[in-house]
Formats: sequence, structure tokens, C-alpha cells
Amino acid sequence: MERLLIVDDSEDIRKQMKWGLAKDYDVSLAANREEAVAFVRKHRPRVVTLDLGLPPDADGTSEGFHTLEEILRLEPTTKVIVVTGNDERESALRAVRTGAYDFYRKPIEIAELKVVIGRAFHIQAIEVENRRLQLAVENKTSQFGGIIGQCPQMEQVFATIKKVASTDVPVFVTGESGTGKELVAKAIHTLSLRKERPFIPINCGAIPENLLEPELFGHEKGAFTGAHVRSQGKVEYAHHGTLFLDEIGELPLGLQVKLLRFLQEKVIQRVGGREDISVDARVVSATNVDIAKAIQEGSFREDLFYRTAVITIHLPPLRERGNDILLLANLFLRRFSEGHNKKIKGFAPATIEQLLNFDWPGNVRELENRVQRAVIMGDAPFLEPSDLGFDGESVVTATAPAIMTLKEARDSVELDLISNVLREQGGNIAKASQVLGVSRPTLYDLMKKHGME
Repeated sequence: MERLLIVDDSEDIRKQMKWGLAKDYDVSLAANREEAVAFVRKHRPRVVTLDLGLPPDADGTSEGFHTLEEILRLEPTTKVIVVTGNDERESALRAVRTGAYDFYRKPIEIAELKVVIGRAFHIQAIEVENRRLQLAVENKTSQFGGIIGQCPQMEQVFATIKKVASTDVPVFVTGESGTGKELVAKAIHTLSLRKERPFIPINCGAIPENLLEPELFGHEKGAFTGAHVRSQGKVEYAHHGTLFLDEIGELPLGLQVKLLRFLQEKVIQRVGGREDISVDARVVSATNVDIAKAIQEGSFREDLFYRTAVITIHLPPLRERGNDILLLANLFLRRFSEGHNKKIKGFAPATIEQLLNFDWPGNVRELENRVQRAVIMGDAPFLEPSDLGFDGESVVTATAPAIMTLKEARDSVELDLISNVLREQGGNIAKASQVLGVSRPTLYDLMKKHGME
């Protein structure tokens, strides 16, 4: 049974609450601050109910607030539910701002209070598990250059990065804006044999078309108005290192031809020059556009795609990453709280619901920006939905998924992943098994397990 501490100076209320809650929890009682603090110090309860009117200030709230502060100082993860009278709303709100999880107004209805207590235990368990995952993830983060994630899709991304990093094959990273495509490119470079050489990024969609060619390939003196000296381009700067072509889908067709020549022959010519220059650079490309559609429409060369996409890594949108959202949110919260010297402890329960159910069109970048803004502007120990700018914004219409077993969750993700990969590969078992990193017999077994034709 979960351990629950009830702190109240009224013996009748203590008995009433213990009688009503003893079937569901291991209930302990305290009548004053000394007893409550001693119990918390020894047993570290996950949830506490606290009456603010404790002796020697039974008619006021000062002793109750001192008790609240000491409990949270000893055990910051404990969820404290403040029990107040109907005329003590301001004190209750002040307690929440101080760090209490929630408040409940007297007279006590055990059935209602059970719901509040049950939710407090649930949230506390999520936060503790999240902190455990954070420690594991931070170890992985240092290995993969800042990429954070524990969901099956991200585990597949990590596995692919490790496999391809030691090779020189071109890698193509796909995913919505803000999912971390450049971080993947940097991780591949960091884990490669070229890690001591330059990592050179260029955003093909952010530079005007007339300037993009000299930016990529460099130019000779006098090649065009303003070209007063010879200049190397990004490709040359990446010699012996890694060239990251972000938003390659925005590259004009004329430059696609020149890039293709470089990928085939490993030579370039500067703008205005005739000399072939050999360049040894590993190429990682990325885009958020539908490349298959772009090829069909003729805006992206199919032969260039096959040259740049020997290996493809797809980054899932944040809304599909489940509890990775809380993992990232808490990591950003801690990082920005330390950076701005703020004592913010976490997210209010309503905020956690919003975080998990929001659609996140801007993905990880949007989450990071919202948390940073909330830390700068917020003052309370726990951030409310309004602190993250959720007021009036829609969330995903589907509510949080029903609680399922770990096996059910694993099977669900496995089925979705296999279905998506098979669809992407046009039902080709050989290609799908390569993408999934399993043998064909294993894939057949998995399909049979899930009743797939």
C-alpha cells in the first residue's frame, strides 16, 4: 500500500480520514509540525494532507505554512494537499504558490478527497519516473550530441546513427521543422572518424539563389561584381570533415546538377573558375518537405536523391513521442531555471496534461521556447498552463490515452512502426526488414504475431 500522512490538529478529523482512507492507503497521523516533520524525515511519504491551522497557531496559518515549507525542503517530490475552510481561499492559493500540490475545502467528503489523493499519487509517480529517465537520458545525450529521447522511434534513430557514423555513406534526415535534424547531423559527425575535422552547415533555403552557388562552391577573383578576392565555399571548408546541407529540398535545379557532380566525382569548380578541385567531405542532408512529391513534380532530381539518401533517418514529430514530451520539458525547465537563477520546481498537474495533449506544430523547438519564456516570466514554484501560453489554444482532441500495461504499449508501438515502414516501402519485406534492423524471418514472425497480412 502507498504511504499517506494526514496532518491535522483535530483528533476527530484525523480519525474520520483514517477510517475513510485506510482501505486504500497505509495511513499515518500527525497532530502538529514536530510530528509531521519527524515522520517525513524518516519515511519520505509520497503524499501528505495538511491542515494549515496547527498549534500553537490553530486559529491562524503561520504554523501550517512553516510545516509546508519544511516538508518540501526535506522532500521536494512529496505532494502536499492543503485542507482548508471555506473562508480560507486566499491562504489555500498562497499555499499552492508556495509549493503545495493542491487544496481541498472542508467539510471533508471522503469520496471526493480520494480522487484528489489518487491523482496526487499518480502525478508524483510520473515525476519520479521522469527524473529517473532524465538521468539515463542525460548519459545518452552526451553521446548523441544533445539529442534526447526514450520512445521507440527515437531509440531506432539512435541505433541508426551509431551504425552509419563510422561509415562515409551519405545520410538523408527527414522530419518536420523543429524536430532536431541538425542535431542528428552533428551526432553523426561527432561519432565518426572525421570528428576532429570541420562540421560545416549551410541552410539551402535561407540564402538567395544568386548567392547560393558561390556560398557553396566559392568563387574566383572577378567572377562577378563585388568578387574582389578568391573565396572558398562551404564545400571546400568541409574538406576531410562533414558537410550538412539543411533544407536541401529548397536547392535550385541548376545547383542540384553541380551538387550531383560533386557527389559522383568528389570535385568542384569555383564560380568563375575552370580548375577541378578535389574535396573529400562526408555529406549529410536534411529536409522537411515531401521529397517523393518534389521528385514527382520535378522540383528535385531523383538521381540526386539516391546519391544523398543512401541511408535515411526519419525524426518523428514531438506529438508522437509520448512521455518524451515531459522528459524534454523537465530538462529544459531545469536548464533554464539554473540559467536564470529561478527556483521553479516543476509543472502543475493541469500543465502536464496540456503538455501531453498539445499538438506541438513547432515540435521540440517550440517546446523549448515555451518553457524558456515560462521560466523567465513565471514566479510560482509550479508552472501553470498560462505560463506556457496555452490559454485559448487548442490541444489534440484525443485525451490522454487510457493506462495500459507495458506489454500492451510495446505491442502497440511495434505494430504502428511495422505498419508505417511497410507502407513506406510499398510492402517490400526485404527493404522493410533493413529499415527496421531485423532479419526477414523475424519480420515475418512479428507480422504473424500482430495478425498482419
